[in-house]
Amino acid sequence: MSAFLTYLLNGLAVGSAIALIASGLVVIHRVTGVVNFAQGTFAVVAGLCTSSLLGLGFPHGVSEVAAVLAAALAGLLTGLAAVGRPGTSPLSALIVTLGVGVLAYAVEIVLWGDQPRSAPGLAGSVTLVGARIQTQHLLVIGVAAATFVLLALFFGRTYLGKALTACASNPYAARVVGIDTRRMGLLAFALGGLLGGIAGVLVTPLRPISFDTDVTLIVNGFAAAVFGALTRPVVTLAGALLLGVAETMAAGYGYGSHQLEVALGLMLVVMIVQAGRRSTISQEST
Repeated sequence: MSAFLTYLLNGLAVGSAIALIASGLVVIHRVTGVVNFAQGTFAVVAGLCTSSLLGLGFPHGVSEVAAVLAAALAGLLTGLAAVGRPGTSPLSALIVTLGVGVLAYAVEIVLWGDQPRSAPGLAGSVTLVGARIQTQHLLVIGVAAATFVLLALFFGRTYLGKALTACASNPYAARVVGIDTRRMGLLAFALGGLLGGIAGVLVTPLRPISFDTDVTLIVNGFAAAVFGALTRPVVTLAGALLLGVAETMAAGYGYGSHQLEVALGLMLVVMIVQAGRRSTISQEST
């Protein structure tokens, strides 16, 4: 029983990190209609920057904040390339994000090499309800929870947040009332970079980060975002937690090499179910 609880708590931590990446995908897609396949790159950039800054002697806190800001900048630059030009279709922008991800490989290898890097995090572990969990895992859960609370306040209480929501709900009406949807799209990409960066600095102490780690990150993030149909943040969060627990259980009970297959399998099941629901709804409407 204690092993099960340990896997469960660790899975919630993994799911929290996945949720940050998936939420970035949802924010960008809701505002721009673009599926950003460079989302995992933002986490990698933040993780590698954290490792380098700590290696240069910068203190914790400063290193992580600077790394997250670097990821947000990477998100903004990706947005400029993908949706910065008026009239760019979502499909064209999607292809651009794929290109940005490939270009990032080359840049990251030049700057950091092709060997995995890590960074020190919170040491030690604690026992909760008979289960042992690393302190870093608790930090991941806490920071992710605080981030989602801040996101809810941002979208519900601030002008920029309401403008982003308006663009997501009805871009045409948003333009009519004077909201610059292009700028909101760029802001969404920067926010996606910020969320990916937070995930990156939290995950780097738990697992080594290299230039190609973004593949696993984007697969998991996209699988969680699919739970919410790329539009519903709360369902995406639930999907990410479920995915994190499922992967951790698979690893804990002897199927660690199949974690990626678990993500892909769950994503496929959800997509099939959602396609069936859409077909049913369309038949009922006709």
